[in-house]
Amino acid sequence: MDTPDLTEASVAALVAAGVAAFEAAATTAELKAARIAHLGDKAPLILANRAIGSLPGPERKDAGQRVGAARAELNKVCEERHQLLADAELHERLLAERVDVTEPDSYFPTVGEPHPITALMDELADVFVAMGWEIAEGPELEAEWMNFDALNMGPNHPARATSDTLFIDPIENHLVLRTHTSPVQIRAMLSCDYTGRRRELPIYVVCPGTTFRADEFDATHVPAFHQLEGLVVDKGITLGHLKGTLDHLAAVMFGEGVRTRIRPSYFPFTEPSAELDLECFVCHGASVGNPDAPCRTCNSEGWIEWGGCGVVNPRVLAAGGVDTEIYSGFAFGMGVERTLMFRNGAADMRDMVEGDIRFSQALVGGAR
Repeated sequence: MDTPDLTEASVAALVAAGVAAFEAAATTAELKAARIAHLGDKAPLILANRAIGSLPGPERKDAGQRVGAARAELNKVCEERHQLLADAELHERLLAERVDVTEPDSYFPTVGEPHPITALMDELADVFVAMGWEIAEGPELEAEWMNFDALNMGPNHPARATSDTLFIDPIENHLVLRTHTSPVQIRAMLSCDYTGRRRELPIYVVCPGTTFRADEFDATHVPAFHQLEGLVVDKGITLGHLKGTLDHLAAVMFGEGVRTRIRPSYFPFTEPSAELDLECFVCHGASVGNPDAPCRTCNSEGWIEWGGCGVVNPRVLAAGGVDTEIYSGFAFGMGVERTLMFRNGAADMRDMVEGDIRFSQALVGGAR
């Protein structure tokens, strides 16, 4: 290996070249490229630093100090230039979005509209009210027993970990922010009228509401989101009744002719359990096995997962005080945000909660 040129003049020249490149950068993007060229893994100064070990002992210490000081100087200049450019770019963006609040409005006042999530939840609820179902509601701060135990989710179920569920201090009170709207189903089975008498069966309820999980905040996950769940408890209920109900809901939401399928799955509160899929409403399955016409919506699988469903587990019915020798039931649940993304083409769940009125205006009233 050649002895590196780490003389004072050589190192000073590398510093001067870096400083000149940083000061010549007109944007943060250009500065990033200059930083990579002069401070990146393959920059001359960095390569020289790695070669210090090959120098004779007496020269190694001086060269190390010289290169270290040079890197520190370049880093300082680069950071100062970055702050200057970033502030300038922010100022330009703010000027571009500047609004003159003193300018008179030449249009009629804007009429308010429900948020697309609210509008869609109302529309989903209307589908079931039209079929004679009830709307059931429950608290968002829920008892741990209602949220887990009554739904056949034992003490060691992974969903009960603090990495998934938001527990409320003190934890000994056994209160959680509900992770799904399923506790409302238990409350519906245990509910009483104003005289204190248990409600009579059958039960046909739909439960819309907000739920909470310890999720990351990204394009497809938010810590607070909305679900719609349904519960039926009656005599002679089968999986066929569930499939017919979900087919009707899909037709109302996505148009007549949309196909659904249920495929085996597992949930502790239903038995048997299934995932509900929609036929891709973009490619209608034409992209499956066709590399010349890929579909981003369904990843060329032809189907899109919409929610979960199944026949209610007898243990859940028993927790709700229902005689499982006489009654059976079905339940289902799907995300409202996911439904909005499917139906309206919203690409990022964060747009739904950031309060930008342009998002609501683009999907005014939850319209297709």
